[in-house]
Amino acid sequence: MTATTVSTQVTDAVTQANVKVLGDSPALSLSNLYQTISQSLSLSVQNAVTAQQQSNLVHQATTTQGVSLLYSVDTAAIGAATSQTLKSDDTENLIATLGAVQAMRDSEKNA
Repeated sequence: MTATTVSTQVTDAVTQANVKVLGDSPALSLSNLYQTISQSLSLSVQNAVTAQQQSNLVHQATTTQGVSLLYSVDTAAIGAATSQTLKSDDTENLIATLGAVQAMRDSEKNA
């Protein structure tokens, strides 16, 4: 053998190694792609669940605050109106307030 000739066995070995690398490349690329996509999707689902939990907390707090406001509005409004009325010296306002109080007492007795 001379320095310029290459053994066919060496050529076959190199060729087979190169063919194996080329054959494995699509499978490795797709497996990396599938792993990346699955991780992205799982993070998206996790973020959606967290957002839904936070939204439920906000809705519960809003509902509680709204119900509390509904229960306290009548009392606060009556208290403010009565306070304003009692501060005035107008006899008609005092008579109207007395009539409203008596009407509320009557409605409580009838209920």
